[in-house]
Amino acid sequence: MATQSDIRDRISSVKNVKQITRAMEMVAAARLRKAEQRIEALRPYADAIRRMTRRAVEAADKVPDLPILEEHDSIDRVGVLLLTGDRGLAGAFNSQIIRNGNRRGREIEREGQTPIWYAIGSRGASSLSFRGMEPQGTWTGFTDRPSYADARRVAQELISAYTDGELDRVEMYYNGFISAMRQEVSHVTLLPLQQADFLGGDDEDDEDGEENEGGEGRSSDSSDSESVDHSRSLWIYEPDPGEILRQLAPDYVEISIYRAMLESTASEHGARMTAMRSASDNASEMIDDLELQANRERQAEITQEIMEVVSGAEALA
Repeated sequence: MATQSDIRDRISSVKNVKQITRAMEMVAAARLRKAEQRIEALRPYADAIRRMTRRAVEAADKVPDLPILEEHDSIDRVGVLLLTGDRGLAGAFNSQIIRNGNRRGREIEREGQTPIWYAIGSRGASSLSFRGMEPQGTWTGFTDRPSYADARRVAQELISAYTDGELDRVEMYYNGFISAMRQEVSHVTLLPLQQADFLGGDDEDDEDGEENEGGEGRSSDSSDSESVDHSRSLWIYEPDPGEILRQLAPDYVEISIYRAMLESTASEHGARMTAMRSASDNASEMIDDLELQANRERQAEITQEIMEVVSGAEALA
């Protein structure tokens, strides 16, 4: 049975842990605010690149002879890029990416194809190596604050592998940031661009919708449709759409990876902040339970001492 001294030592240890988790929560909250600002600044640019790329594809009479736009005759080797963090203590942030990636790898194998693994973050790379799925490429050391140069390095290696025939398709898993309390695993196709999500997207131009909402006196549906068509006709391409697409396609891959990196970074900070807050709350509850146990032990010792004094007095009487 634990003595009062043991219980007090344990209370002191739990209090030290609580101080650490509280500090980590505050650090994660500060970094989360900065990560949210970076995402908000990037999203309009990323959406514009996506919209321009889709419009260039639609306007081009002939898709240019660009390797990343060409679909391979057969899909034999599928590259799977996992975006995780370099550190743990973030709840299910890393494990859910690894779990979904493993599930996708088994699906690829059942389809008679070979998964080729790539990992951003030490957690994903070490987990793949531990499971015997040695990653073809790993990038670590920047998940707390990724830069566009980091995304470009990753994109160039994946594009080179695709154009050289080492990969027939490239997919990516990352944690999409919704709020500090909520992150959702996102699965997107990067290459070939003909299968990328922006071609199948149904999100028509936001700018057109905003213009229509701001105009007064446009009540009929026909006038709205005419205004949309008119706005589309204002797009003049110089040089031709094919040449623009040739320049935009690599940028689209880079900005897609960079946006996923920023989303993953914000998700990691949010998950760590939530996990550390939960750990601090659990530490507080444990301290309360230990203090209650210590008080009971102290009360029992006092009662025992009183009984001994009473027994000794009765023996002397």
